[in-house]
Amino acid sequence: MAQFANYAPGQFSWVDLMTQDPSAAASFYGSLFGWKADGTQDDTGAAYTMFRLGEADVAGMGVMPDEMKQAGVPTHWNSYVTVENAAATAARAQDLGAQLQMPVIDIETAGALVGRMTVLVDPSGARISLWEPGRHKGSGLANVPGTFSWNELCTRDAEAAAEFYSDLFGWQIGSGDAENGYREIKLGERLNGGILPWREEMGDVPPSWSVYFAVADCDAAVAQVKALGGRLLAGPVDIEPGRFAVVADSQGAAFNLMYLKSPDA
Repeated sequence: MAQFANYAPGQFSWVDLMTQDPSAAASFYGSLFGWKADGTQDDTGAAYTMFRLGEADVAGMGVMPDEMKQAGVPTHWNSYVTVENAAATAARAQDLGAQLQMPVIDIETAGALVGRMTVLVDPSGARISLWEPGRHKGSGLANVPGTFSWNELCTRDAEAAAEFYSDLFGWQIGSGDAENGYREIKLGERLNGGILPWREEMGDVPPSWSVYFAVADCDAAVAQVKALGGRLLAGPVDIEPGRFAVVADSQGAAFNLMYLKSPDA
């Protein structure tokens, strides 16, 4: 079991869902992954839900603000990378060609700093979030059923993306698989995600980071997604690490299900 008390700078550490219907989302993911929803508010009164598996915080959920709804932003999952200094990293990202989707903000409860965050749009148009930890370090569990296990960028310019993220986070990014150009991301000796070059058969899939959740049985999880009102978008497919499928929840947020043959602790 992969348990985490802290995450290294540059490591994916958290995922959360932005949704228009938190009650429906809590029911969907509670049934699918066994998550318990704990609603909270920060010191500004903003609502946020912690999803827990056992005693561990494993994901979060926020209510989509009106400006995002009016802009037509769909329900979606966000991927967070831990950084030492969110403001400095955001400034560096802008120097490298990224845009800030939101300013760096402090999140506090009862006067205590939970963390600092911001959302970037990388030069290809993919959103990624930065997390400077305070009291909240990230997911207490990873790579076990019901927790996130992988984060993957789909982009039309893998070379430029690799250069941007290597400069920003110090990632070591491979040169690309000979068959499909897939690039593994490492932080030190640890695998830390991947970059998938866009292919024509993907259609109008936009540049984006996607989240993989570990499951004990990929096919059974797909069947449960369908029973809960979600959809199968692709797969299931066998790959070297295991078996995965792309699905969407009952509100249309896309994510991946992954059975891991050998979970990385």
